[in-house]
Amino acid sequence: MNETLFSQIQRLFERTYAQVGINLEDCLIDRQRSAQLSRLAGASARELSELARTFLRYADDRLYVGIYYSRWLIEQLERHDPRAGLSDRNIRSLIVFVEELNHALHAALNFKSGRRQIDSEDFARNLELQAQIDTYLVLLLFVAFFRKTQRVSRTDKRWLRFHLFARNDPDAFQSENLRGRYLETNELAASYTDYLDTLNGMRRLEEIRTFRSLDYSLKKMHILALPHVQKLALPDASR
Repeated sequence: MNETLFSQIQRLFERTYAQVGINLEDCLIDRQRSAQLSRLAGASARELSELARTFLRYADDRLYVGIYYSRWLIEQLERHDPRAGLSDRNIRSLIVFVEELNHALHAALNFKSGRRQIDSEDFARNLELQAQIDTYLVLLLFVAFFRKTQRVSRTDKRWLRFHLFARNDPDAFQSENLRGRYLETNELAASYTDYLDTLNGMRRLEEIRTFRSLDYSLKKMHILALPHVQKLALPDASR
């Protein structure tokens, strides 16, 4: 049986970090259920993308996960399958697809390790930061796969960074909290992935595994302590 894009990416993340213990495809929900959960999530949820969303709920010492992908997003990935090549036609759709899967996976891994304050802002920022970093690394793999030398050029990286970091516009959010969340995590992820680009494969793997185990405040401190980002200016520096 052919593997789905979803299962292939989940398996990649689990090989990199740890087994989540469930098939996350079983957590996929339809548009109607997504709309119900969005209403329950409150006003701020209305500002989040309708292309895809991840819903988390903690009850009875269990974590409940729902992952929603719009029909339009799935059609784009089916029409321009990134496994056949990455281009301007599918990179944005792939980014959204990978980030939501990543949110669910790391929420489950954090839950298993005892981090269960899923309603906290630090938890949300942790998931967002990790997703942007992991998605960048996935994009690198997709690009390298289609290069004869298996090497990603500086031009490739500039293109990936444009779509993943430069195109994001945190100011589009009316919520001050959401603006701060996406602005801060975007800056941190861009800086950290720039650092990861300086490492060889084995060193990079060791680094990201250690990094994933940190909570958000420690991840932020770690990135700001790196030599090339010591003077990085971030909003809401009191966090």
